[in-house]
Amino acid sequence: MPFLSIDNFVIEHQNYDLYKKITTIGSSPDCDIPCAALGVEPLHAMITLEKDGYEIEPASRKAEIYIDEKRIKKKTLIPHDADIALGQIHAKFSLFDKPQSKSAQSDAQEYTHTAFEKLQRMAEDLSQGYDVDAILTHAIDDVISLVHADKGFLLIIRDGKIVSHVSRNFNQQSIDDDLFSDSIVHHVLETRKPIIVRDALNDEHFNASQSVIDLRLCSVMCLPLLDRGSIIGLIYVGNDNIVSQFTDQHLEATRLFAAQISLILANAILVDDLKFENKSLNDQIDDLKFGNIIGTCQPMQHVFNTVKRVAATDVTVLIQGETGTGKELVAQEIHRQSNRAKNPFVVINCGAIPENLLESELFGHVKGAFTGAIQTKQGKFQQANGGTLFLDEIGEMQLDLQVKLLRVIQDKTVVKVGSNTVDPVDIRIVAATNRNLEEEVLAGRFREDLFYRLNVITLILPPLCERGDDVILIARSLIRRYAKEFNMVAKNLSQEAIMAIRKYKWPGNVRQLENRIKKALILSDKPQIQPADLDLMPEVLKPIMTLAEAKDDFQKRYINEVLELNNGNRSKTAQDLGVDPRTIFRHLAKQNEK
Repeated sequence: MPFLSIDNFVIEHQNYDLYKKITTIGSSPDCDIPCAALGVEPLHAMITLEKDGYEIEPASRKAEIYIDEKRIKKKTLIPHDADIALGQIHAKFSLFDKPQSKSAQSDAQEYTHTAFEKLQRMAEDLSQGYDVDAILTHAIDDVISLVHADKGFLLIIRDGKIVSHVSRNFNQQSIDDDLFSDSIVHHVLETRKPIIVRDALNDEHFNASQSVIDLRLCSVMCLPLLDRGSIIGLIYVGNDNIVSQFTDQHLEATRLFAAQISLILANAILVDDLKFENKSLNDQIDDLKFGNIIGTCQPMQHVFNTVKRVAATDVTVLIQGETGTGKELVAQEIHRQSNRAKNPFVVINCGAIPENLLESELFGHVKGAFTGAIQTKQGKFQQANGGTLFLDEIGEMQLDLQVKLLRVIQDKTVVKVGSNTVDPVDIRIVAATNRNLEEEVLAGRFREDLFYRLNVITLILPPLCERGDDVILIARSLIRRYAKEFNMVAKNLSQEAIMAIRKYKWPGNVRQLENRIKKALILSDKPQIQPADLDLMPEVLKPIMTLAEAKDDFQKRYINEVLELNNGNRSKTAQDLGVDPRTIFRHLAKQNEK
Protein backbone atom coordinates (compact mmCIF):
# COMPACT_ATOMS: atom_id res chain seq x y z
CA MET A 1 0.00 0.00 0.00
CA PRO A 2 1.58 3.37 -0.99
CA PHE A 3 1.85 5.82 1.89
CA LEU A 4 3.21 9.22 2.94
CA SER A 5 5.54 9.30 5.93
CA ILE A 6 5.56 12.62 7.86
CA ASP A 7 8.04 13.50 10.64
CA ASN A 8 9.21 16.82 12.18
CA PHE A 9 9.22 18.73 15.45
CA VAL A 10 5.55 19.81 15.03
CA ILE A 11 4.06 16.40 14.13
CA GLU A 12 5.30 13.12 15.52
CA HIS A 13 6.25 10.45 13.01
CA GLN A 14 3.12 9.12 11.28
CA ASN A 15 2.31 7.13 8.16
CA TYR A 16 -0.72 7.89 5.97
CA ASP A 17 -1.90 5.28 3.47
CA LEU A 18 -2.77 6.60 0.02
CA TYR A 19 -5.82 4.52 -0.86
CA LYS A 20 -8.03 7.17 -2.50
CA LYS A 21 -8.09 8.58 -5.99
CA ILE A 22 -7.33 12.04 -4.54
CA THR A 23 -5.72 12.53 -1.11
CA THR A 24 -5.85 16.03 0.37
CA ILE A 25 -3.18 17.56 2.69
CA GLY A 26 -3.63 20.72 4.77
CA SER A 27 -4.07 22.32 8.19
CA SER A 28 -7.84 21.80 8.08
CA PRO A 29 -9.04 18.77 10.08
CA ASP A 30 -11.28 17.88 7.12
CA CYS A 31 -8.24 16.97 4.99
CA ASP A 32 -7.29 13.33 4.52
CA ILE A 33 -3.85 14.17 5.98
CA PRO A 34 -4.33 16.99 8.54
CA CYS A 35 -1.07 18.88 9.24
CA ALA A 36 -1.58 21.92 11.48
CA ALA A 37 1.93 23.39 11.17
CA LEU A 38 3.46 26.78 10.31
CA GLY A 39 3.24 27.61 6.60
CA VAL A 40 0.59 24.98 5.84
CA GLU A 41 -2.62 26.28 4.19
CA PRO A 42 -6.06 24.84 5.19
CA LEU A 43 -6.02 22.95 1.85
CA HIS A 44 -2.36 22.90 0.84
CA ALA A 45 -1.75 19.99 -1.55
CA MET A 46 -3.40 17.13 -3.40
CA ILE A 47 -1.90 13.76 -4.26
CA THR A 48 -3.67 12.25 -7.28
CA LEU A 49 -3.48 8.67 -8.52
CA GLU A 50 -2.76 8.77 -12.24
CA LYS A 51 -2.01 6.05 -14.77
CA ASP A 52 1.77 6.50 -14.40
CA GLY A 53 1.79 6.81 -10.59
CA TYR A 54 1.08 9.36 -7.88
CA GLU A 55 1.35 13.10 -8.63
CA ILE A 56 1.53 15.93 -6.08
CA GLU A 57 0.50 19.53 -6.74
CA PRO A 58 -0.39 22.67 -4.71
CA ALA A 59 -4.07 23.28 -4.06
CA SER A 60 -3.72 27.09 -4.43
CA ARG A 61 -1.22 29.83 -5.37
CA LYS A 62 -0.40 30.49 -1.72
CA ALA A 63 0.48 26.87 -1.09
CA GLU A 64 4.14 26.11 -1.71
CA ILE A 65 5.58 22.63 -2.20
CA TYR A 66 9.33 21.94 -2.34
CA ILE A 67 10.91 18.68 -3.41
CA ASP A 68 14.66 18.51 -2.80
CA GLU A 69 14.50 22.27 -2.05
CA LYS A 70 12.98 23.05 -5.47
CA ARG A 71 9.51 24.56 -5.67
CA ILE A 72 7.23 22.52 -7.91
CA LYS A 73 3.84 23.01 -9.57
CA LYS A 74 3.17 19.31 -10.28
CA LYS A 75 5.46 16.32 -9.97
CA THR A 76 5.29 12.55 -10.06
CA LEU A 77 6.39 11.14 -6.71
CA ILE A 78 9.41 8.83 -6.61
CA PRO A 79 9.80 6.50 -3.60
CA HIS A 80 12.36 7.37 -0.89
CA ASP A 81 14.71 9.68 -2.82
CA ALA A 82 12.73 12.90 -2.45
CA ASP A 83 12.24 15.16 0.56
CA ILE A 84 8.80 16.79 0.28
CA ALA A 85 8.38 20.09 2.18
CA LEU A 86 5.05 21.81 2.81
CA GLY A 87 5.73 24.77 5.12
CA GLN A 88 7.44 23.25 8.14
CA ILE A 89 6.17 19.78 7.27
CA HIS A 90 8.63 17.29 5.74
CA ALA A 91 7.49 14.00 4.21
CA LYS A 92 8.69 11.06 2.20
CA PHE A 93 6.71 8.96 -0.29
CA SER A 94 6.93 5.16 -0.08
CA LEU A 95 5.37 2.66 -2.45
CA PHE A 96 5.13 -0.79 -0.85
CA ASP A 97 7.68 -1.17 1.94
CA LYS A 98 7.34 0.41 5.37
CA PRO A 99 10.03 2.79 6.65
CA GLN A 100 12.58 1.45 9.07
CA SER A 101 11.26 3.55 11.93
CA LYS A 102 8.54 0.94 12.46
CA SER A 103 9.20 -2.76 12.34
CA ALA A 104 7.02 -5.03 10.22
CA GLN A 105 6.20 -6.99 13.34
CA SER A 106 4.90 -3.95 15.24
CA ASP A 107 2.86 -2.90 12.18
CA ALA A 108 1.29 -6.35 12.00
CA GLN A 109 0.52 -6.28 15.72
CA GLU A 110 -1.09 -2.85 15.43
CA TYR A 111 -3.15 -3.99 12.43
CA THR A 112 -4.32 -7.12 14.24
CA HIS A 113 -5.17 -5.06 17.32
CA THR A 114 -7.28 -2.70 15.17
CA ALA A 115 -9.10 -5.64 13.59
CA PHE A 116 -9.94 -7.14 16.99
CA GLU A 117 -11.13 -3.77 18.30
CA LYS A 118 -13.60 -3.55 15.43
CA LEU A 119 -14.74 -7.14 16.02
CA GLN A 120 -15.22 -6.43 19.72
CA ARG A 121 -17.39 -3.43 18.92
CA MET A 122 -19.53 -5.55 16.60
CA ALA A 123 -19.94 -8.19 19.34
CA GLU A 124 -20.94 -5.51 21.87
CA ASP A 125 -23.53 -4.08 19.47
CA LEU A 126 -24.95 -7.55 18.91
CA SER A 127 -25.12 -8.33 22.65
CA GLN A 128 -27.08 -5.13 23.25
CA GLY A 129 -29.74 -6.19 20.75
CA TYR A 130 -29.03 -3.62 18.06
CA ASP A 131 -30.72 -3.95 14.69
CA VAL A 132 -29.11 -6.81 12.75
CA ASP A 133 -29.07 -4.90 9.45
CA ALA A 134 -27.30 -1.98 11.16
CA ILE A 135 -24.69 -4.34 12.64
CA LEU A 136 -24.03 -5.94 9.25
CA THR A 137 -23.71 -2.50 7.64
CA HIS A 138 -21.21 -1.41 10.31
CA ALA A 139 -19.29 -4.65 9.79
CA ILE A 140 -18.89 -4.01 6.04
CA ASP A 141 -17.84 -0.41 6.80
CA ASP A 142 -15.19 -1.77 9.18
CA VAL A 143 -13.90 -4.25 6.60
CA ILE A 144 -13.67 -1.49 3.95
CA SER A 145 -11.74 0.73 6.38
CA LEU A 146 -9.50 -2.09 7.58
CA VAL A 147 -8.32 -3.21 4.11
CA HIS A 148 -8.45 0.29 2.51
CA ALA A 149 -11.00 -0.70 -0.11
CA ASP A 150 -13.11 1.93 -1.82
CA LYS A 151 -16.25 -0.24 -1.86
CA GLY A 152 -17.62 -3.36 -0.24
CA PHE A 153 -20.64 -5.66 -0.47
CA LEU A 154 -22.37 -8.21 1.70
CA LEU A 155 -23.97 -10.64 -0.74
CA ILE A 156 -26.46 -13.27 0.41
CA ILE A 157 -27.83 -16.39 -1.32
CA ARG A 158 -31.62 -16.57 -1.27
CA ASP A 159 -33.58 -19.09 -3.33
CA GLY A 160 -30.47 -19.78 -5.41
CA LYS A 161 -29.97 -16.11 -6.33
CA ILE A 162 -27.19 -13.70 -5.33
CA VAL A 163 -28.66 -10.63 -3.65
CA SER A 164 -26.72 -7.57 -2.45
CA HIS A 165 -27.77 -7.05 1.18
CA VAL A 166 -25.28 -4.25 2.02
CA SER A 167 -23.53 -2.02 -0.57
CA ARG A 168 -21.14 0.63 0.82
CA ASN A 169 -18.23 2.90 -0.15
CA PHE A 170 -15.23 4.14 1.88
CA ASN A 171 -17.25 7.21 2.96
CA GLN A 172 -19.74 4.86 4.67
CA GLN A 173 -22.42 5.67 2.12
CA SER A 174 -24.77 3.29 0.36
CA ILE A 175 -23.98 2.74 -3.32
CA ASP A 176 -25.46 0.88 -6.29
CA ASP A 177 -25.76 -2.81 -5.48
CA ASP A 178 -24.44 -4.12 -8.81
CA LEU A 179 -20.89 -2.68 -8.81
CA PHE A 180 -19.22 -6.05 -8.33
CA SER A 181 -17.94 -8.74 -10.69
CA ASP A 182 -20.33 -11.65 -11.29
CA SER A 183 -17.51 -13.80 -12.64
CA ILE A 184 -15.36 -13.39 -9.51
CA VAL A 185 -18.35 -14.07 -7.26
CA HIS A 186 -19.31 -17.23 -9.18
CA HIS A 187 -15.69 -18.41 -9.06
CA VAL A 188 -15.77 -18.21 -5.24
CA LEU A 189 -19.13 -20.00 -5.16
CA GLU A 190 -17.73 -22.83 -7.30
CA THR A 191 -14.37 -23.21 -5.51
CA ARG A 192 -15.78 -22.42 -2.03
CA LYS A 193 -12.46 -20.66 -1.32
CA PRO A 194 -11.56 -16.98 -0.81
CA ILE A 195 -9.68 -15.21 -3.60
CA ILE A 196 -7.48 -12.12 -4.01
CA VAL A 197 -7.41 -10.69 -7.55
CA ARG A 198 -4.50 -8.25 -7.71
CA ASP A 199 -5.27 -6.68 -11.10
CA ALA A 200 -8.60 -7.85 -12.52
CA LEU A 201 -8.23 -6.05 -15.89
CA ASN A 202 -4.99 -7.90 -16.56
CA ASP A 203 -5.82 -11.19 -14.86
CA GLU A 204 -5.88 -14.10 -17.31
CA HIS A 205 -8.89 -15.69 -15.56
CA PHE A 206 -11.10 -12.61 -15.37
CA ASN A 207 -9.91 -10.02 -17.92
CA ALA A 208 -12.46 -11.26 -20.48
CA SER A 209 -15.37 -10.92 -18.05
CA GLN A 210 -17.84 -8.26 -19.14
CA SER A 211 -18.38 -7.08 -15.55
CA VAL A 212 -14.62 -6.62 -15.02
CA ILE A 213 -14.33 -4.67 -18.28
CA ASP A 214 -17.41 -2.52 -17.65
CA LEU A 215 -16.43 -1.69 -14.07
CA ARG A 216 -12.69 -1.34 -14.92
CA LEU A 217 -11.80 -3.31 -11.80
CA CYS A 218 -8.34 -3.32 -10.24
CA SER A 219 -7.99 -5.05 -6.87
CA VAL A 220 -10.70 -7.43 -5.62
CA MET A 221 -10.97 -9.69 -2.57
CA CYS A 222 -13.92 -12.05 -2.11
CA LEU A 223 -14.64 -14.55 0.68
CA PRO A 224 -17.47 -17.10 1.11
CA LEU A 225 -19.68 -17.03 4.21
CA LEU A 226 -20.30 -20.59 5.40
CA ASP A 227 -22.94 -22.04 7.68
CA ARG A 228 -22.63 -25.77 8.49
CA GLY A 229 -20.85 -26.37 5.19
CA SER A 230 -23.26 -24.38 3.01
CA ILE A 231 -22.46 -21.01 1.43
CA ILE A 232 -25.04 -18.49 2.61
CA GLY A 233 -23.33 -15.36 1.31
CA LEU A 234 -20.07 -13.59 0.41
CA ILE A 235 -17.99 -10.60 1.45
CA TYR A 236 -16.73 -8.70 -1.61
CA VAL A 237 -14.37 -5.68 -1.40
CA GLY A 238 -12.63 -3.81 -4.18
CA ASN A 239 -10.36 -0.90 -4.98
CA ASP A 240 -10.72 0.40 -8.52
CA ASN A 241 -7.72 2.74 -8.32
CA ILE A 242 -4.87 0.60 -7.03
CA VAL A 243 -3.56 -2.74 -8.20
CA SER A 244 -2.25 -5.29 -5.67
CA GLN A 245 -4.19 -3.50 -2.95
CA PHE A 246 -5.07 -6.55 -0.87
CA THR A 247 -2.57 -8.72 0.98
CA ASP A 248 -2.67 -12.00 2.87
CA GLN A 249 -2.80 -9.94 6.06
CA HIS A 250 -5.96 -8.25 4.78
CA LEU A 251 -7.41 -11.64 3.92
CA GLU A 252 -6.79 -13.07 7.40
CA ALA A 253 -8.37 -10.02 9.06
CA THR A 254 -11.41 -10.25 6.79
CA ARG A 255 -11.72 -13.97 7.61
CA LEU A 256 -12.35 -12.98 11.24
CA PHE A 257 -15.18 -10.71 10.16
CA ALA A 258 -16.51 -13.36 7.78
CA ALA A 259 -16.79 -15.89 10.62
CA GLN A 260 -18.80 -13.49 12.78
CA ILE A 261 -20.94 -12.22 9.91
CA SER A 262 -21.73 -15.83 8.96
CA LEU A 263 -23.13 -16.48 12.44
CA ILE A 264 -25.17 -13.27 12.44
CA LEU A 265 -26.45 -13.87 8.92
CA ALA A 266 -27.30 -17.53 9.59
CA ASN A 267 -29.31 -16.56 12.68
CA ALA A 268 -31.05 -13.76 10.76
CA ILE A 269 -31.98 -16.19 7.97
CA LEU A 270 -33.17 -18.71 10.57
CA VAL A 271 -35.35 -16.07 12.23
CA ASP A 272 -36.81 -15.06 8.85
CA ASP A 273 -37.46 -18.69 8.00
CA LEU A 274 -39.09 -19.28 11.38
CA LYS A 275 -41.29 -16.21 10.92
CA PHE A 276 -42.31 -17.48 7.49
CA GLU A 277 -42.84 -20.99 8.87
CA ASN A 278 -44.92 -19.62 11.76
CA LYS A 279 -47.05 -17.60 9.35
CA SER A 280 -47.53 -20.65 7.13
CA LEU A 281 -48.39 -22.83 10.12
CA ASN A 282 -50.78 -20.22 11.49
CA ASP A 283 -52.47 -19.91 8.10
CA GLN A 284 -52.68 -23.71 7.91
CA ILE A 285 -54.17 -23.92 11.41
CA ASP A 286 -56.74 -21.23 10.59
CA ASP A 287 -57.70 -23.08 7.40
CA LEU A 288 -58.16 -26.34 9.30
CA LYS A 289 -60.27 -24.88 12.09
CA PHE A 290 -63.92 -25.82 12.52
CA GLY A 291 -65.03 -22.97 14.73
CA ASN A 292 -62.63 -23.24 17.68
CA ILE A 293 -61.90 -26.92 16.98
CA ILE A 294 -58.89 -28.23 15.06
CA GLY A 295 -59.09 -31.61 13.41
CA THR A 296 -57.98 -33.25 10.18
CA CYS A 297 -58.27 -36.94 11.08
CA GLN A 298 -61.18 -38.94 9.66
CA PRO A 299 -63.10 -39.37 12.98
CA MET A 300 -63.05 -35.58 13.59
CA GLN A 301 -64.05 -34.84 10.00
CA HIS A 302 -67.04 -37.16 10.55
CA VAL A 303 -67.93 -35.21 13.72
CA PHE A 304 -67.71 -31.89 11.83
CA ASN A 305 -69.91 -33.13 9.00
CA THR A 306 -72.51 -34.40 11.48
CA VAL A 307 -72.50 -31.08 13.36
CA LYS A 308 -73.18 -29.22 10.10
CA ARG A 309 -76.20 -31.45 9.42
CA VAL A 310 -77.79 -31.44 12.90
CA ALA A 311 -77.04 -27.85 13.94
CA ALA A 312 -80.02 -26.34 12.12
CA THR A 313 -82.44 -28.79 13.79
CA ASP A 314 -83.57 -28.99 17.41
CA VAL A 315 -82.81 -32.70 17.91
CA THR A 316 -81.07 -33.72 21.13
CA VAL A 317 -77.37 -34.56 20.69
CA LEU A 318 -75.28 -36.84 22.91
CA ILE A 319 -71.49 -36.33 22.77
CA GLN A 320 -69.33 -39.16 24.04
CA GLY A 321 -65.58 -39.05 24.64
CA GLU A 322 -62.85 -39.21 27.25
CA THR A 323 -62.26 -36.29 29.58
CA GLY A 324 -60.42 -33.47 27.83
CA THR A 325 -61.34 -34.41 24.26
CA GLY A 326 -63.28 -31.17 23.61
CA LYS A 327 -66.90 -32.16 24.18
CA GLU A 328 -67.90 -28.64 25.30
CA LEU A 329 -66.24 -27.08 22.21
CA VAL A 330 -68.34 -29.34 19.97
CA ALA A 331 -71.49 -28.39 21.91
CA GLN A 332 -70.63 -24.70 21.47
CA GLU A 333 -70.20 -25.21 17.74
CA ILE A 334 -73.59 -26.93 17.48
CA HIS A 335 -75.12 -23.91 19.19
CA ARG A 336 -73.11 -21.40 17.10
CA GLN A 337 -74.29 -22.94 13.82
CA SER A 338 -77.92 -23.31 14.94
CA ASN A 339 -80.88 -20.94 14.65
CA ARG A 340 -80.50 -20.33 18.40
CA ALA A 341 -77.00 -18.82 18.09
CA LYS A 342 -78.13 -15.34 19.24
CA ASN A 343 -79.69 -16.78 22.41
CA PRO A 344 -77.94 -18.15 25.54
CA PHE A 345 -75.61 -21.13 25.62
CA VAL A 346 -75.78 -22.37 29.21
CA VAL A 347 -73.45 -25.01 30.69
CA ILE A 348 -73.94 -27.12 33.79
CA ASN A 349 -71.57 -29.84 34.94
CA CYS A 350 -73.76 -32.54 36.45
CA GLY A 351 -70.80 -34.18 38.17
CA ALA A 352 -69.45 -31.02 39.82
CA ILE A 353 -72.57 -29.98 41.78
CA PRO A 354 -73.66 -31.80 45.00
CA GLU A 355 -76.73 -33.98 44.55
CA ASN A 356 -78.89 -31.96 46.97
CA LEU A 357 -78.20 -28.75 45.02
CA LEU A 358 -78.34 -30.07 41.46
CA GLU A 359 -82.16 -30.01 41.21
CA SER A 360 -82.20 -26.37 42.31
CA GLU A 361 -79.41 -25.51 39.84
CA LEU A 362 -81.30 -27.18 37.00
CA PHE A 363 -84.88 -26.10 37.69
CA GLY A 364 -84.54 -23.13 40.07
CA HIS A 365 -86.25 -22.60 43.43
CA VAL A 366 -88.61 -20.22 45.17
CA LYS A 367 -87.88 -18.25 48.29
CA GLY A 368 -88.04 -20.44 51.40
CA ALA A 369 -88.03 -23.73 49.48
CA PHE A 370 -85.18 -24.95 51.71
CA THR A 371 -82.73 -23.63 54.24
CA GLY A 372 -80.66 -20.94 52.59
CA ALA A 373 -83.20 -20.19 49.83
CA ILE A 374 -83.46 -16.51 50.73
CA GLN A 375 -84.86 -15.48 47.34
CA THR A 376 -86.44 -16.97 44.22
CA LYS A 377 -83.83 -18.09 41.71
CA GLN A 378 -83.97 -19.06 38.03
CA GLY A 379 -82.53 -22.48 37.14
CA LYS A 380 -80.32 -23.34 34.17
CA PHE A 381 -83.36 -24.41 32.15
CA GLN A 382 -84.97 -21.00 32.54
CA GLN A 383 -81.66 -19.21 31.85
CA ALA A 384 -81.26 -21.17 28.61
CA ASN A 385 -84.78 -20.40 27.38
CA GLY A 386 -84.63 -19.84 23.60
CA GLY A 387 -81.09 -21.17 23.47
CA THR A 388 -79.09 -24.32 24.20
CA LEU A 389 -78.53 -26.13 27.51
CA PHE A 390 -75.35 -28.20 27.69
CA LEU A 391 -75.53 -30.96 30.30
CA ASP A 392 -71.93 -32.01 30.81
CA GLU A 393 -71.12 -35.35 32.47
CA ILE A 394 -74.77 -36.44 32.31
CA GLY A 395 -73.72 -39.95 33.35
CA GLU A 396 -73.00 -38.62 36.89
CA MET A 397 -76.67 -37.64 37.49
CA GLN A 398 -78.55 -39.56 40.16
CA LEU A 399 -81.52 -41.76 39.15
CA ASP A 400 -84.26 -39.78 40.92
CA LEU A 401 -83.14 -36.58 39.20
CA GLN A 402 -83.02 -38.41 35.86
CA VAL A 403 -86.78 -38.94 36.17
CA LYS A 404 -87.41 -35.21 36.53
CA LEU A 405 -85.04 -34.41 33.65
CA LEU A 406 -86.90 -36.89 31.42
CA ARG A 407 -90.21 -35.18 32.22
CA VAL A 408 -88.78 -31.73 31.38
CA ILE A 409 -87.47 -33.00 28.02
CA GLN A 410 -90.84 -34.60 27.21
CA ASP A 411 -93.14 -31.81 28.41
CA LYS A 412 -90.83 -28.80 27.79
CA THR A 413 -91.97 -27.44 31.16
CA VAL A 414 -90.10 -26.80 34.43
CA VAL A 415 -91.32 -26.62 38.04
CA LYS A 416 -89.10 -24.76 40.50
CA VAL A 417 -88.22 -26.47 43.75
CA GLY A 418 -90.83 -25.48 46.33
CA SER A 419 -93.33 -24.32 43.69
CA ASN A 420 -96.34 -25.77 41.92
CA THR A 421 -96.22 -23.33 39.03
CA VAL A 422 -95.31 -24.81 35.66
CA ASP A 423 -92.91 -22.70 33.56
CA PRO A 424 -92.75 -23.50 29.83
CA VAL A 425 -89.23 -23.55 28.35
CA ASP A 426 -87.99 -23.57 24.76
CA ILE A 427 -84.55 -25.12 24.80
CA ARG A 428 -82.34 -27.50 22.91
CA ILE A 429 -80.55 -30.17 24.96
CA VAL A 430 -76.97 -31.19 24.19
CA ALA A 431 -75.54 -33.73 26.67
CA ALA A 432 -72.04 -35.13 27.10
CA THR A 433 -70.44 -37.97 29.02
CA ASN A 434 -67.15 -39.79 29.38
CA ARG A 435 -68.99 -42.97 30.34
CA ASN A 436 -70.48 -45.67 28.14
CA LEU A 437 -74.20 -45.00 28.79
CA GLU A 438 -75.26 -48.32 27.25
CA GLU A 439 -73.20 -50.14 29.88
CA GLU A 440 -74.57 -47.79 32.56
CA VAL A 441 -78.12 -48.71 31.47
CA LEU A 442 -77.32 -52.43 31.67
CA ALA A 443 -75.83 -51.89 35.13
CA GLY A 444 -79.00 -50.06 36.27
CA ARG A 445 -77.18 -46.77 36.90
CA PHE A 446 -78.84 -44.85 34.06
CA ARG A 447 -82.46 -44.84 32.97
CA GLU A 448 -83.03 -46.53 29.64
CA ASP A 449 -85.89 -44.18 28.65
CA LEU A 450 -83.72 -41.11 29.34
CA PHE A 451 -80.85 -42.65 27.38
CA TYR A 452 -83.04 -43.03 24.31
CA ARG A 453 -84.36 -39.49 24.73
CA LEU A 454 -80.79 -38.14 24.76
CA ASN A 455 -79.34 -40.52 22.18
CA VAL A 456 -81.11 -39.18 19.09
CA ILE A 457 -77.81 -38.17 17.47
CA THR A 458 -74.53 -39.43 18.96
CA LEU A 459 -71.13 -37.88 18.32
CA ILE A 460 -68.09 -39.89 19.44
CA LEU A 461 -64.86 -37.90 19.97
CA PRO A 462 -61.66 -39.93 19.61
CA PRO A 463 -58.88 -39.68 22.23
CA LEU A 464 -56.00 -37.38 21.29
CA CYS A 465 -53.53 -40.25 20.86
CA GLU A 466 -55.69 -41.63 18.01
CA ARG A 467 -55.89 -38.37 16.06
CA GLY A 468 -52.54 -38.57 14.23
CA ASP A 469 -51.01 -35.21 13.29
CA ASP A 470 -53.91 -33.32 14.90
CA VAL A 471 -51.90 -33.38 18.13
CA ILE A 472 -49.12 -31.27 16.53
CA LEU A 473 -51.57 -28.82 14.97
CA ILE A 474 -53.35 -28.41 18.31
CA ALA A 475 -50.03 -27.93 20.14
CA ARG A 476 -48.98 -25.18 17.73
CA SER A 477 -52.37 -23.51 18.01
CA LEU A 478 -52.11 -23.56 21.81
CA ILE A 479 -48.60 -22.07 21.65
CA ARG A 480 -49.86 -19.21 19.51
CA ARG A 481 -52.88 -18.65 21.74
CA TYR A 482 -51.06 -18.61 25.08
CA ALA A 483 -48.02 -16.72 23.79
CA LYS A 484 -50.42 -13.92 22.86
CA GLU A 485 -52.24 -14.20 26.19
CA PHE A 486 -48.99 -14.14 28.21
CA ASN A 487 -47.52 -11.38 25.98
CA MET A 488 -44.62 -13.63 24.99
CA VAL A 489 -42.87 -14.58 21.76
CA ALA A 490 -44.37 -17.75 20.27
CA LYS A 491 -41.75 -20.49 20.21
CA ASN A 492 -41.47 -23.34 17.76
CA LEU A 493 -41.46 -26.99 18.71
CA SER A 494 -38.13 -28.72 18.20
CA GLN A 495 -38.10 -31.87 16.07
CA GLU A 496 -37.43 -33.88 19.23
CA ALA A 497 -40.48 -32.32 20.90
CA ILE A 498 -42.67 -33.11 17.88
CA MET A 499 -41.57 -36.76 17.99
CA ALA A 500 -42.19 -36.96 21.74
CA ILE A 501 -45.67 -35.41 21.45
CA ARG A 502 -46.60 -37.96 18.80
CA LYS A 503 -45.33 -40.90 20.87
CA TYR A 504 -46.97 -39.92 24.18
CA LYS A 505 -50.38 -41.43 25.05
CA TRP A 506 -51.92 -38.19 26.42
CA PRO A 507 -54.30 -39.80 28.94
CA GLY A 508 -55.67 -36.33 29.78
CA ASN A 509 -56.15 -35.55 26.08
CA VAL A 510 -56.24 -31.91 24.89
CA ARG A 511 -56.63 -30.54 28.42
CA GLN A 512 -53.38 -32.23 29.48
CA LEU A 513 -51.58 -30.98 26.36
CA GLU A 514 -52.88 -27.46 27.06
CA ASN A 515 -51.41 -27.49 30.59
CA ARG A 516 -48.04 -28.75 29.37
CA ILE A 517 -47.88 -26.04 26.66
CA LYS A 518 -48.61 -23.30 29.21
CA LYS A 519 -45.83 -24.57 31.48
CA ALA A 520 -43.32 -24.85 28.62
CA LEU A 521 -43.99 -21.29 27.41
CA ILE A 522 -43.56 -19.82 30.89
CA LEU A 523 -40.54 -21.82 32.10
CA SER A 524 -38.52 -22.68 28.99
CA ASP A 525 -35.46 -20.47 28.42
CA LYS A 526 -34.49 -22.11 25.12
CA PRO A 527 -35.24 -20.77 21.63
CA GLN A 528 -37.32 -23.89 20.88
CA ILE A 529 -39.58 -25.99 23.09
CA GLN A 530 -37.84 -29.27 23.97
CA PRO A 531 -39.35 -32.58 25.23
CA ALA A 532 -38.16 -31.86 28.79
CA ASP A 533 -40.10 -28.57 28.77
CA LEU A 534 -43.25 -30.66 28.20
CA ASP A 535 -42.27 -33.25 30.85
CA LEU A 536 -41.99 -35.81 28.05
CA MET A 537 -38.99 -37.77 29.24
CA PRO A 538 -38.05 -41.01 27.42
CA GLU A 539 -39.44 -43.21 30.20
CA VAL A 540 -43.01 -41.89 29.75
CA LEU A 541 -43.11 -42.31 25.97
CA LYS A 542 -44.71 -45.27 24.25
CA PRO A 543 -41.95 -47.41 22.71
CA ILE A 544 -42.12 -47.98 18.96
CA MET A 545 -42.95 -51.59 18.17
CA THR A 546 -40.90 -53.56 15.70
CA LEU A 547 -42.67 -54.60 12.51
CA ALA A 548 -42.95 -58.17 13.80
CA GLU A 549 -44.49 -56.95 17.07
CA ALA A 550 -46.95 -54.73 15.19
CA LYS A 551 -48.02 -57.63 12.95
CA ASP A 552 -48.49 -59.90 15.98
CA ASP A 553 -50.50 -57.22 17.82
CA PHE A 554 -52.78 -56.65 14.82
CA GLN A 555 -53.30 -60.38 14.35
CA LYS A 556 -54.37 -60.86 17.97
CA ARG A 557 -56.82 -57.96 17.88
CA TYR A 558 -58.27 -58.99 14.53
CA ILE A 559 -58.85 -62.60 15.59
CA ASN A 560 -60.63 -61.36 18.73
CA GLU A 561 -62.85 -59.04 16.65
CA VAL A 562 -63.91 -61.86 14.31
CA LEU A 563 -64.46 -64.21 17.26
CA GLU A 564 -66.79 -61.62 18.79
CA LEU A 565 -68.71 -61.27 15.51
CA ASN A 566 -69.14 -65.05 15.45
CA ASN A 567 -70.22 -65.22 19.12
CA GLY A 568 -67.07 -67.16 20.01
CA ASN A 569 -67.57 -69.86 17.34
CA ARG A 570 -63.98 -70.94 16.71
CA SER A 571 -64.65 -73.10 13.62
CA LYS A 572 -66.63 -70.33 11.90
CA THR A 573 -63.90 -67.81 12.80
CA ALA A 574 -61.21 -70.05 11.29
CA GLN A 575 -63.33 -70.48 8.16
CA ASP A 576 -63.86 -66.70 7.82
CA LEU A 577 -60.15 -65.98 8.31
CA GLY A 578 -59.06 -68.76 5.96
CA VAL A 579 -56.81 -70.44 8.54
CA ASP A 580 -56.57 -73.87 10.17
CA PRO A 581 -58.86 -74.11 13.26
CA ARG A 582 -55.77 -75.02 15.30
CA THR A 583 -54.53 -71.44 14.76
CA ILE A 584 -57.60 -70.14 16.61
CA PHE A 585 -57.18 -72.72 19.41
CA ARG A 586 -53.49 -71.73 19.88
CA HIS A 587 -54.48 -68.06 19.95
CA LEU A 588 -57.05 -68.66 22.68
CA ALA A 589 -54.65 -70.88 24.64
CA LYS A 590 -52.04 -68.06 24.72
CA GLN A 591 -54.65 -65.60 25.93
CA ASN A 592 -55.77 -67.96 28.70
CA GLU A 593 -52.15 -68.37 29.84
CA LYS A 594 -51.98 -64.61 30.40
